[in-house]
Amino acid sequence: MIAGLTWLVAFQLAGELVTRVADLPVPGPVVGMLLLFCFLRLRRYDDAGSIVRAGTALLRHLQLFFVPAGVGVVLYLGLIGREALPIGVAMLGSWFLGLAAVGWTAVALERLLGRPRDDLGTA
Repeated sequence: MIAGLTWLVAFQLAGELVTRVADLPVPGPVVGMLLLFCFLRLRRYDDAGSIVRAGTALLRHLQLFFVPAGVGVVLYLGLIGREALPIGVAMLGSWFLGLAAVGWTAVALERLLGRPRDDLGTA
């Protein structure tokens, strides 16, 4: 378990270093997860490996990772209330843009791969 946690923290640190050195506008942990993904794909890990065991143990207690975010929301509840309209518009707009991007990507992949459409409207 300690070895797996060490690997996870090492990849997070590597991601932080990459983003700081390359001055990337991406959070370090995201780059670290990408590096970890590439490492695991190249290494051919097994389900009993230390990284998988540590990740599974962390996922079992995932709800604890939401506590700091919840405390932050409660701490800034007044500000969130004053800025509710811009926050709501941003959330709705980003949801719609994400939905549209997924739809356009699916249509483009359908055309690219030449797969037939599976329309539910035809009987």
